[in-house]
Amino acid sequence: MSWAGPEDIYLSTSLASYLDKKLLVLLRDGRKLLGILRSFDQFANAVLEGACERVIVGELYCDIPLGLYVIRGENVVLIGELDLEKEELPPHMTRVSEAEIKRAQKAEREATDLKGSMRKRMEFLDMD
Repeated sequence: MSWAGPEDIYLSTSLASYLDKKLLVLLRDGRKLLGILRSFDQFANAVLEGACERVIVGELYCDIPLGLYVIRGENVVLIGELDLEKEELPPHMTRVSEAEIKRAQKAEREATDLKGSMRKRMEFLDMD
């Protein structure tokens, strides 16, 4: 058996082309990780070097450093290469500290919970 020849139909689905490149990895739980792909296996388990978790709330964002990070393949939704020559974020986004982004996440979660509970209370009106 030879290694990935030109007739290999699975060549385009391999992560090999992403080795040593900066990637964005979207996980099933909604987290977004950025880092350099150093290793992977046949199950899409991946190792990111210099990884960070990007948390975005409204127009605020924070990159939380994780270091060397192992990702289980079954949790991966999307993997994409980042263009190093382009801006990663729109100019209106504001970088904040980890504590500030946690407060913003909590406020957003509370607002969502309040909206959901108000919807349940008003369900009897049946606006349809």
